[in-house]
Amino acid sequence: MKQIAFKMYLKSNALGEYKKRHDKIWPELKALLKEVGIAEYFIFHDPETNCLFAFQQTQGEGSQGLSENPIVQKWWSYMGDLMETNTDLSPRQTDLNKIFTL
Repeated sequence: MKQIAFKMYLKSNALGEYKKRHDKIWPELKALLKEVGIAEYFIFHDPETNCLFAFQQTQGEGSQGLSENPIVQKWWSYMGDLMETNTDLSPRQTDLNKIFTL
């Protein structure tokens, strides 16, 4: 199992709506993530920095290889008003390196 971690950046006062939209994640997006081998996907919020910490346990490349998928692009567009994004509307993110495992 491969482990992937990264952080993303919320806009001010967007946490409530971000959570609300994820509580109703689209079935087709959920199916796509499982289809590419994501066994577990967690997103945590850091209130001090307003950053999101994401962690995926996957048998494949995780969500990182899905940038051209129309479902993913539609989701990015839907979430773009809540997050800092790149010009293609993908969330601005920073990959994190694993330092320790117990």
